[in-house]
Amino acid sequence: MEYIVHRIKLRPGVDPQRFESWVRDVDYATCAVLPSVVTFSVQRASTDPEAPFHYFEIIGVRDRDAFARDMKLDAFHGLEEVFGTMAVVVDEIAGTRVGPGYSQRSSW
Repeated sequence: MEYIVHRIKLRPGVDPQRFESWVRDVDYATCAVLPSVVTFSVQRASTDPEAPFHYFEIIGVRDRDAFARDMKLDAFHGLEEVFGTMAVVVDEIAGTRVGPGYSQRSSW
């Protein structure tokens, strides 16, 4: 599995609660229908309007090529369109997990 991490900055004047509601109600639900996405979550990093970024998202994908194909689907374009009115990705890093990692496998 490969992971993609985006640092996200809200556009000026965007209410963080509006963005978070959209993430919970739309973004998570839509990612669930993208075949390449195995795991997806958004984390709040800062509420300071002047912060270099406000959120980061971690996307776990089966492979980057499959995710690139999913990015061409209408469902993904719908996400991009709405996301773009509220926020911008300021940085992206990607990589492959080293070994199996660790998980307690309990509900967080």
